[in-house]
Amino acid sequence: MSGSARLALCATLATLAASCALLPLVDGSGWLLQAMVLLGVQAVIGVLARRVPLARPLTIAAQALAGLLLLTLAFARDQAIAGVLPTPAAFRELGRLLSTGVDDVERYAIPAPGTTGIELLLIGGVLVVGLVVDALAVTFRSAAPAGLPLLALFSIAAGLSDGGFDWLWFLAAGAGYLVLLLAEGRDRLSQWGRVFTGGTGPRGQGRASSGLDVGSTSPSPVRTGRRIGVLALGIALAVPAVLPSLDGGLLDQQAGNRTRGNGTGGTVSAVDPAVSLRESLNQPEDKEVLRYRTSSPETRDMYLRIVALDKFDGSSWKPSERPVQDIPDILPSPAGLGPDIRTNPVETQLQAADWYAQNWLPIPYPASEVRLDGRWRFEPEGRTIVGDRGQTTRGIQYAVSSLAVDPTAAQLSQAPPPPPELLREYTQVPDSLPSVVAQTADKVTRGASNAYEQAVKLQDWFSLEGGFRYDTQVETGSGSKAIARFLRDREGFCVHFSFSMAAMARTLNIPARVAVGFTPGTAQTDGSMSVGLRDAHAWPELYFEGIGWTRFEPTPSRGTQPDYTIEELPSDDGSAQPLPQPSRSTEPSPRPSPSESCTVDMKRLGECGGPAPKEPDEDDKDSGFPWVRVTLISGGALAAVAIPLLPLLWRVRTRSRRLGESAGRTPEAATARTVAAWQELLDTGWDYGIPPDDSLTPRRAAARIVGVGKLTGPPAEAAHRVAAAVEETWYAPRPRPAAGLTEDVRLVAAGLREAATKPARLRALLLPRSASRITEQAARRWAEVLDRWRTSAWQRRLTNLRFPSRQRG
Repeated sequence: MSGSARLALCATLATLAASCALLPLVDGSGWLLQAMVLLGVQAVIGVLARRVPLARPLTIAAQALAGLLLLTLAFARDQAIAGVLPTPAAFRELGRLLSTGVDDVERYAIPAPGTTGIELLLIGGVLVVGLVVDALAVTFRSAAPAGLPLLALFSIAAGLSDGGFDWLWFLAAGAGYLVLLLAEGRDRLSQWGRVFTGGTGPRGQGRASSGLDVGSTSPSPVRTGRRIGVLALGIALAVPAVLPSLDGGLLDQQAGNRTRGNGTGGTVSAVDPAVSLRESLNQPEDKEVLRYRTSSPETRDMYLRIVALDKFDGSSWKPSERPVQDIPDILPSPAGLGPDIRTNPVETQLQAADWYAQNWLPIPYPASEVRLDGRWRFEPEGRTIVGDRGQTTRGIQYAVSSLAVDPTAAQLSQAPPPPPELLREYTQVPDSLPSVVAQTADKVTRGASNAYEQAVKLQDWFSLEGGFRYDTQVETGSGSKAIARFLRDREGFCVHFSFSMAAMARTLNIPARVAVGFTPGTAQTDGSMSVGLRDAHAWPELYFEGIGWTRFEPTPSRGTQPDYTIEELPSDDGSAQPLPQPSRSTEPSPRPSPSESCTVDMKRLGECGGPAPKEPDEDDKDSGFPWVRVTLISGGALAAVAIPLLPLLWRVRTRSRRLGESAGRTPEAATARTVAAWQELLDTGWDYGIPPDDSLTPRRAAARIVGVGKLTGPPAEAAHRVAAAVEETWYAPRPRPAAGLTEDVRLVAAGLREAATKPARLRALLLPRSASRITEQAARRWAEVLDRWRTSAWQRRLTNLRFPSRQRG
């Protein structure tokens, strides 16, 4: 192998080694194998171009063209000529996939599913980096600068991963780069001429070497280079573990929030933790973040608060940069909380998931004591706990004592003005805030007599009266333009609702900030509460003197509105108006009532001031109850309820018939049960958006249901068992009766239901797609009726032709 070919091979290996750092970002590793093949072809094109030889720019252009053709073959072959030559349609398809990949990156948390768009981003990125590395190290014979694109590739991947095996990926990338440097050094050394190694040949004589021989001994410069490389890798891995001051280095990938300083000083940096809310809410799997047990009998208000966003600069909401200190044994009393407000002590024990690495500690608000191990600091203004020097929540156990603050509506409405310094800091809005925000706030709260009534009006407008729609697919944004767009379009998720309400409250001179954390989660059978990724949430906190920072909930269908915001608003005079009670009306009726002195005969003659009553019919003498009207109305109401439920009722009946035990134990009955179970499996997949494909074999159809339905574990195995059973029924000479098919089908249905979204589950229940078979069955039965009628009519004609006497008779 020539020196240039060896250098190209080492450049390819170095690129692939650095690309391994991307593996934790995506589920599955098939994309890396595909990238390896495409990168190898691109490197071979470079080797051939240099052998021609072509000019250096032409060599790079040939490799770039080869990379484009390879990407077209892999991702847009249907729009290309002969599957390789790109057309305008192929470029549009690649552009669409790139756009989809970018959206998927923003949507999914790590590890993201291996969508086609994400795979195009990964493979295309690896090819681009490989092209740059090959051009620098091989075409221009300068391997040292080739470390820059390798470092960029590794840094991007390591910066996004959770830090679990960063040392392994660093070792792979570093080793690949050192191999590239060593190959270049040997290539340069071979150009110096023959090097005397000082070794002995077979006859004890010294021998000369080019420095590239492979044998029991290596030239001294090569051995020295290897030793230096191994030593450098060892130092790079060992020193950060020994020196705590280097925790923030390249190998420490704790995202986002860091504290600086030791002892009781230091600050917490301003970050934007709300950017990951949309990713968490759109995860296909609601992974458990933490689990807790609490002494509170009511968990609906157990919001777990992570951080308070109190600085609004027009582009985003974020926490201010404030001093932090060691966590005191007893936390200071919450700001603004007076002694006359009812509070209840709450004890909570929490356990974070092993995969959940967050620098901010989720705790109930307001906490009075936090008991945990590790390097944690306390930020008094926001009452948050933040990790120091890379400390995260990964797998930690901790206990929190907190207060359940329960103010009344009267206490909130009578709250005095807040302190001037607090009012000045927490009512600031940027000059870039559109005027429509303040105008809308003033319009919505018109008629409110105090800050509390204004806050409740804002909350009710967002959650009930304003026509807003909750949608996690709306474009993320927290700046002034995003708030104005949200007020115009009236669709978004918790970030938009909380940020907009806080900004509008500030325009009304009400101190406001935004809290980010989790809703209380879901109760478990063992008495604990499970908090998942989709419980991530943001909500506004408004300040009332005497109560402190108070939670509000403007987001519809998320969390719970506090009791103090749904009580009756106090009136100005303090007297409550009673609700009208149903009673017999004493007001005059639309027409005068007949006098009590009017006799029956006078009524019949119409002499009582009103029309003469109609003589009742015989049918109406027994009772005055309107049977006909009630029957019609009841029938109409029953039809209005039953008709929409017909698909559901038909589906339930069909499922019960298919999965019920057929009469008889004959082989024919067993075959019928197996086919019915298979048909039910197909229709269940159809209900969840996987239409049946008659061209597929049962095995392929089951694999399609497992793949599209994202089934894993027992549900996936059950689907394959049903497919195997129906294949044996259809194709085996003597099929054996299959047991447990009913349970398998129900297990698959449960798996599909668990993997589907809430709208998909509701659609599958109320409007199952397989209910369209009703029309197919009706059409088939109608065709059978017509066939029988035509057959009978034809038979009658034949009979008449044979026996004309019958027709005459």
